[in-house]
Amino acid sequence: MHYYDSVLGLIGRTPLVKLNRMNRGIKATVLAKMENLNPGFSVKDRIGVSMIEAAEREGKLKPGGTIVEATSGNTGIGLALAAAVKGYKCIFVMTDKASVEKSRYLKALGADVVITPVSAKPGTPDHYVSTAQRIAKETPNSFYPDQYSHPANPEAHYRTTGPEIWEQTEG
Repeated sequence: MHYYDSVLGLIGRTPLVKLNRMNRGIKATVLAKMENLNPGFSVKDRIGVSMIEAAEREGKLKPGGTIVEATSGNTGIGLALAAAVKGYKCIFVMTDKASVEKSRYLKALGADVVITPVSAKPGTPDHYVSTAQRIAKETPNSFYPDQYSHPANPEAHYRTTGPEIWEQTEG
């Protein structure tokens, strides 16, 4: 019998598809990595798991902890998916410009969603990043991944996406 211990085992190893109409007039093979086939339907599943596992290793995220992040949706979904499996709470801050579908998806994964005005300027208290930072400071046992500067974000692609592409294209 073959099965995965959790949905997290399904992240990565996405197929490549040849884009036959993209190479007209050039001698190249153009391929697309089908990251939409990850469980959360995006490449952000990889970084969600990567940032959470890095925080666990570093002792920044402990059992029963809360993940607080500013997101437009996809990174939040990647984080929420991994958090749901690992038993963490999540609070995501989004602007009122973010799609209702992404907000609903986050809530379906068990996250709380805080909506801020898109008109709030960066650095002001109502900006979605400032709001997430404030909530993280006010929430005991919380972890603020800061997707925009977290080293585990690009590291996920060095460890997984890059080697997968190399292997799939036979170097």
